[in-house]
Amino acid sequence: MTAPRTLYDKIWDDHLAHTQDDGTCLLYIDRHLVHEVTSPQAFEGLRMAGRQVRHPEKTLAVVDHNVPTTADRKTGIKNEESRIQVEALAQNAADFGVEYYNENDVRQGIVHIVGPEQGFTLPG
Repeated sequence: MTAPRTLYDKIWDDHLAHTQDDGTCLLYIDRHLVHEVTSPQAFEGLRMAGRQVRHPEKTLAVVDHNVPTTADRKTGIKNEESRIQVEALAQNAADFGVEYYNENDVRQGIVHIVGPEQGFTLPG
């Protein structure tokens, strides 16, 4: 008889790709949600390694942190660094073939809300 497993154990096991001898685990991440603040470093790392996004259809880019909630949206970004981050996400999404919800897209919002709202996020 198999020992009882928690929901966490089941999700972990379903995503476990490899376990090293020292116990370090490699997990398969089935969906990637990216935004303009932290994704430039990841995309640059791919460029430097000469790699593409392995499954662009499993990645969703949403501009959210630096977009004003006022009607002027993109032109309302007063901070230059913020504007550069928004522009970089648009360019990176285009370069890597990732679906992108820009500041004028009706689906745009907080990335962690947009994923479930649009049916992109999977259970578990």
